[in-house]
Amino acid sequence: MFKTKAIPVKLDPDTTDTLVGEGSSFEGNIKSDASIRIEGEVTGDIECKGDVTIGEKGRVKSNITARNVIVAGTVTGDIQTKSKLSITSTGKLYGNITVASLSVEEGSIFEGSSRMSSQPETASSANQEAAAASQTS
Repeated sequence: MFKTKAIPVKLDPDTTDTLVGEGSSFEGNIKSDASIRIEGEVTGDIECKGDVTIGEKGRVKSNITARNVIVAGTVTGDIQTKSKLSITSTGKLYGNITVASLSVEEGSIFEGSSRMSSQPETASSANQEAAAASQTS
């Protein structure tokens, strides 16, 4: 009788929306607007607008693209961040990285090559570019 319209929900990249728990396994690609935490096993690429956290018991065979990545478990694959990659003392990373900032704690393992990209665009530089573009119009 009454039709309801689905209201699109805008996810906050600062909140963890997806959790692959310990004892769980997932095979396939993951694409998320919110942050992801992995305590289980994931095989497949991960593309995330928020942060990706690999817990101490997490095991990931994946290429990861995210804002920030924290590796406390094991990752086999390449990682690309817009901001920071942190490898904790329990973290193991086997793959190449492209990051703006890198933190590697003593005791961690990193086998691969690293490339530091330029710093991510800040809000003030984005506003300056927008203002310059509007003046030329």
